[in-house]
Amino acid sequence: MQDFAKEKGMVLAVPIYEEAMQGVYYNTTVVIDADGRHLGKYRKTHIPQVGPIFWEKYFFKPGNIGYPVFETAVGKVGIVICYDRHFPEIYRILGLKGAQIVFNPSATVESLSRYLWELEQPSQAAANGYWIGAINRVGVEHFTDNKFYGSSYFCDPRGQIVEQANDTDDAVVIADIDLDMITEVRDTWQFFRDRRPETYGEMAEMATL
Repeated sequence: MQDFAKEKGMVLAVPIYEEAMQGVYYNTTVVIDADGRHLGKYRKTHIPQVGPIFWEKYFFKPGNIGYPVFETAVGKVGIVICYDRHFPEIYRILGLKGAQIVFNPSATVESLSRYLWELEQPSQAAANGYWIGAINRVGVEHFTDNKFYGSSYFCDPRGQIVEQANDTDDAVVIADIDLDMITEVRDTWQFFRDRRPETYGEMAEMATL
């Protein structure tokens, strides 16, 4: 993948099944710059155990390397992996670290989260004033009959979906990303300026309900 990135002059966010050591596995995305350099990785932090479909706690350990932002040839990139997208704290951390584009590689099925797919991520793009690339698997997994609904898209810092695939076909979604829109939106909606972090400590201190 590093050779391919260098050959094509592309920045790649590559999901992998990472074996840190025997018996220790992470759901990981590696970021490769357009010159082929391996910039680093993000390990999925929130591991689901949802219904009869996603039993990931039997396979993956929670990520332990924080929420990095990668300086790439196309801008500052953050990663959120699949189930992570349901936790808004990550999006805010990435925004405060300077992310301009956040990618969310996912494999999520129709019966669980279809109605959330076009709700959560555009709202986080608007709340944090950056671009989001939401990627979902498409098609039927025949040994389980799970239907993945695709519908990958880009949304802008206003929370508007600008390009989107359908829910049945493999597709490459291409969008023009105007990073200047980030400044324009943040000059209007001063969410970062008007934060009151000194009042938020209670949230981090609260025990799991």
